[in-house]
Amino acid sequence: MKIYGEPVSRLIEELSRLPGIGGKSAQRLAFYIINLPTERAESLASAILSAKRDVKYCGVCCALTDSDPCAICANAKRDAKIIMVVEDPRDMAAYERTGEFFGLYHVLHGAISPMHGVGPNDLTIAALLKRLQNSDTGGAVSEANVSRAIEEVIVATNPNVEGEATALYIAKILKPLEIKVTRIAHGVPVGGDLEFVDEVTLSRALEGRREI
Repeated sequence: MKIYGEPVSRLIEELSRLPGIGGKSAQRLAFYIINLPTERAESLASAILSAKRDVKYCGVCCALTDSDPCAICANAKRDAKIIMVVEDPRDMAAYERTGEFFGLYHVLHGAISPMHGVGPNDLTIAALLKRLQNSDTGGAVSEANVSRAIEEVIVATNPNVEGEATALYIAKILKPLEIKVTRIAHGVPVGGDLEFVDEVTLSRALEGRREI
């Protein structure tokens, strides 16, 4: 028997599907939403639908955006000779909050994890390689002109087993292009996620990056 009736039960069920939301939290959120003024509930629903409909992946860096290319890739003031590779759009946002990095980004949307069935082909590594190979103004694929266009790739994957495996794989496939590949220093705590690290620690990790 559905104690609260079909609409409320359905709302609780849908909310409980969200990551990190258990049954009790879903129930609490459901009652909060129900008690919202109608205009606020409609605004929330509209925001969800708009994000789902209008947000897409940047054709350059694969970040989430409502314009293509995204605002960072389209910014002529950014240093196009340096690309930071991150696992998740939230990691990119974390580095943007530091105000210390002025290059471009590439979002992998995950990390290599054989245990979870995630391999290089499940990430945007191929798109990164293609981006580097076509980075010169003429768009020709050439190891010589690639090295002139991009001077450094910073691998800022999380400092855990999956992040390290991903960093080593990227360094290996980029080696023939003779591009400098660096890894963020471990000022970031091992086993942690970048989105939860404070700006000072992220800045120090960026400053202490090393070549791999």
